[in-house]
Amino acid sequence: MPSPSRRAARLAVHQRQPCTFDSPRLPDGHRSPVSAYFGRHVLDLIKLKERLPREAYQALLATLRGGAPLSREVAETIAAAAREWATSHGATHFTHWFQPMTGLTAEKHDSFIDLNVQIPGELKVLEKFSGSQLTQSEPDASSFPSGGMRTTFEARGYTAWDPSSPMFLVESVNGRTLCVPSVFISYHGHSLDHKTPLLRALEALNRQAVAFLKLLGDVDVQSVGATLGCEQEYFLVDRDHFALRPDLVLCDRTLVGASSPRGQQFEDHYFGSIPPRVLAFMEEMEFELHRLGIPVKTRHNEVAPMQFEMAPIFEDVNMANDHNALAMDVARKVALKHHFVCLFHEKPFEGLNGSGKHCNWSLVTDRGENLLDPGRTPHQNLRFLAFMAVCLKAVHDHADALRAGIATANNDLRLGANEAPPAIISVFVGDQMTRIIEKTVAGSAGEDPEHFVIEMGVGKLPQLARDYTDRNRTSPFAFTGNKFEFRAVGSSMNCAGPLMMLIAGVADALGQMGARLQAKLGGSKGGRDQAVLELLREVFAETTAVRFEGNNYSEEWRKEAARRKLPNFTDTPAALAMLRDPKRNAFLCEQGVFSEVELASRYNVALERYIKHVALEAETLLEMLSTLVIPAGEKQLAQSAAAWSSASGGPAAGAARALEGRLQAVATALGDVAGATHQLERLLDEVLAIHDEPACARRLADGVRPLMAQAREAADRLEAQVDDELWPMPKYREMLFVK
Repeated sequence: MPSPSRRAARLAVHQRQPCTFDSPRLPDGHRSPVSAYFGRHVLDLIKLKERLPREAYQALLATLRGGAPLSREVAETIAAAAREWATSHGATHFTHWFQPMTGLTAEKHDSFIDLNVQIPGELKVLEKFSGSQLTQSEPDASSFPSGGMRTTFEARGYTAWDPSSPMFLVESVNGRTLCVPSVFISYHGHSLDHKTPLLRALEALNRQAVAFLKLLGDVDVQSVGATLGCEQEYFLVDRDHFALRPDLVLCDRTLVGASSPRGQQFEDHYFGSIPPRVLAFMEEMEFELHRLGIPVKTRHNEVAPMQFEMAPIFEDVNMANDHNALAMDVARKVALKHHFVCLFHEKPFEGLNGSGKHCNWSLVTDRGENLLDPGRTPHQNLRFLAFMAVCLKAVHDHADALRAGIATANNDLRLGANEAPPAIISVFVGDQMTRIIEKTVAGSAGEDPEHFVIEMGVGKLPQLARDYTDRNRTSPFAFTGNKFEFRAVGSSMNCAGPLMMLIAGVADALGQMGARLQAKLGGSKGGRDQAVLELLREVFAETTAVRFEGNNYSEEWRKEAARRKLPNFTDTPAALAMLRDPKRNAFLCEQGVFSEVELASRYNVALERYIKHVALEAETLLEMLSTLVIPAGEKQLAQSAAAWSSASGGPAAGAARALEGRLQAVATALGDVAGATHQLERLLDEVLAIHDEPACARRLADGVRPLMAQAREAADRLEAQVDDELWPMPKYREMLFVK
């Protein structure tokens, strides 16, 4: 039998009373309106304006709006104000908070204190935070992924303050720390993080979009940015159950586990009543997020049991990405206080819906105009159609880059299942938008643009902007009225990677369409609007293949996509190949998002992480099969053999035959597990001996993962034959339905 401690831990969760669970209590202040404490732990522009001299504040605004460099004097003034604000709130340390290519956030804490050495022999410290400490720090970069851009002994790397994202306080049990959102670069200036390429892509978008808008006639637009709202899905698992599952502890997903008779088939969890213990966690998490200025707005049960979602109000894409990364950190910490573990893995439970991070994305001018929102005049609607064409062209031209941007070992397990779009990147625009596009393409070249726009119904869109088309949950990139929803992004991912690829693709499409429009304006006799309409007809016709309104899960669509010659990279090694192809990745260098060295680095980092991830899962599975699954099967086999032997010597022949059948089922499943374990062990040793990383990754995808699935299937059959008391790990029914 399992050890008493292991069995007791499983039973403890069963015996816990969820309604009387002694969960942490929030401070009394949380009962105040959210507006009373929202952003309390954030040093935003309002607080800085109160603390900075007018000249320093105006210099900071000039940096935020136009990219003007901060002088040393202004940096010193801001640092002094930040230190005073932070220490007045109990902060003792500061850190440059950054997002390396590990997929997690990183920080190195330094104390504010400095020795006062003016009087020899007198030990006295004072709080100090200089402008140079604010703007730059030097963490050891040798242990972070660099993709071969540097060797281990080249340790120098820099973090640099990103003033467009405000500083904030992180609270621990015994203190607070001032966090300075930062980029992370190497000694030679190469990007080592997720934030830097995103900021570069936003610069390219601004440059190309402003130039394109001027060609359209919007000459007073000064800047264009992107907005983002992330629907973050996650699972909660009891800490006791989590600790008894080596696969969850090491890999964040179950590598074995028979499906429970009850799963999500009754569709009763989605939007159902939130369990009290879970709601207590959500309330504390939201309180902490609101104090950090994160505008989380929505919470609800998701489709799978013990799966949930939170979603914020739209923000600037850079800040939204920072907030999402911070929200994931906060969720993990708060969950532990409620005796949960928060799982962001894309597919933690086989046979159930996985988790995504649906990125709702749009474009906005400095005047607050949403460029993907239909307007109220023919010109505004022509502009809307122009940016719709830009987005279609970006996806059409760079679908392989978008697929590479969402490629991870985790997300490969989710894409194409019934809760996530397939690996084929297509666009859903809805019936009405489809009719408008098709009518635009079919229109005659001599039609008056203003009357054409009015007659085809675009002028009526403002009243229907949000709901004029149904949603398509199967589409990886769906237009939902005034934004696009990038549904293929994985729940554990940093948004910056997928959004950087998307924004860079849009910038490239803007540049191409701007050049074509400029040529048409030079030779057109029908005026600007006529030239724009001619360009739209061409681009809408050229991008027809990427538009699809039907069921993306169907086999028919896969065949149709192949006929349309759309890329279909079903796993990460195949998807990442575009990063090595100069013809396919050139736009990233042309738009200034990556250098060639950085592109090679990204490929190497992503491929290496895939290899390490799959290898870790395979090694963990082998350990579990050898030390948990097979021993449990052997004990069951011994018990079943003893019971059959005892029954065979008596008059109960029918019982003996039944026991013989069970004995045979256990023996067969156990033999299959042992055989698959042996095969997997041999294959993994062979594959990991391959020094060519692309070849190694290919073998892991084609050989190791299918064999892992085969071993799991055998182990799950064995689980169904083993007495509950003999099975050493929490089962699906325990992890998902004991709340």
